Amino acid sequence: MTLVRFEPMRELQNFDDYVQNFFNSFSQLGIKREGFSPRIDISTDEKNLIVEAELPGVKKENIKLQLEDNILTISGEKKSENKIEEGKYYRNERNFGSFKRCFTLPEEVESDKVDAKFENGILRIVMNKVEEKTSKERIIELK
Repeated sequence: MTLVRFEPMRELQNFDDYVQNFFNSFSQLGIKREGFSPRIDISTDEKNLIVEAELPGVKKENIKLQLEDNILTISGEKKSENKIEEGKYYRNERNFGSFKRCFTLPEEVESDKVDAKFENGILRIVMNKVEEKTSKERIIELK
């Protein structure tokens, strides 16, 4: 009997990809869907947790970051600058609208040591990890 490792987060990601592809197929049929959902990467190195978000066309002043109880919330709005009348498009594939993405961070971070930069449509957030507390074993003598 072969053991298969169950990874629920991977299954959720696969489901999310399936749903995204389903709704993306509507835009290919010419059915307009509302909203904008940026792609997010979360990675780590020895000392930091790094979050990068693709936000093309979003202005810096339209982005809001919040970190509370180890939950990072990225929200904002991508506004359409073109005011073309309804029915005048030959093709319209770009998405506009507000977005809000929340992530429970996989590790504890120092909320007062967060560095966020927005450059060329990429939001990069670097958070210092909380150093693991090493527990010292102590033998207690019974009296």
